[in-house]
Amino acid sequence: MINTTLCYIEQDGKYLLLHRVKKKNDINKDKWIGIGGKFMEWESPEDCIRRECLEETGLTLIRPKYRGIVTFISDGMDQTEFMHLFTATEFSGELKECDEGNLEWVDKAKVRELPHWDGDLIFLALLERGEPFFSLKLTYVGSTLTEALLNEEKVTLSDFVDEDRA
Repeated sequence: MINTTLCYIEQDGKYLLLHRVKKKNDINKDKWIGIGGKFMEWESPEDCIRRECLEETGLTLIRPKYRGIVTFISDGMDQTEFMHLFTATEFSGELKECDEGNLEWVDKAKVRELPHWDGDLIFLALLERGEPFFSLKLTYVGSTLTEALLNEEKVTLSDFVDEDRA
């Protein structure tokens, strides 16, 4: 079992995204994702997201909000991943270059147009709706989302995204 964090930092209607183009053997290669990474021993989810954000962006998060947990099952991974999902609107510091990819502020309405995992659109929609803390299980075969369970109820990508806009 792997524990990770992911944060969508928001400012002026935009998310700070990481275009994963620099890291070797990256399961997220060429995808646009939020900021985060793996837990270190003895870290809480809040400790991890603050450290990862500082390391990857140079920004210090102020009161990140813990929004949900996303369970990833994939034939491309050796273990189940539990991703602790956060949002943040307050931070300090100066943005720096990231060694895992390129950081860019992206208009929230344009995120769906960028390469991403399909399941990301589900949890991003939940964040935008202001959904209270949620549990989302996403199962992938290769890069294809084969099942999504929100609080143990089956959902589909089309429940969250208009097909003509995906």
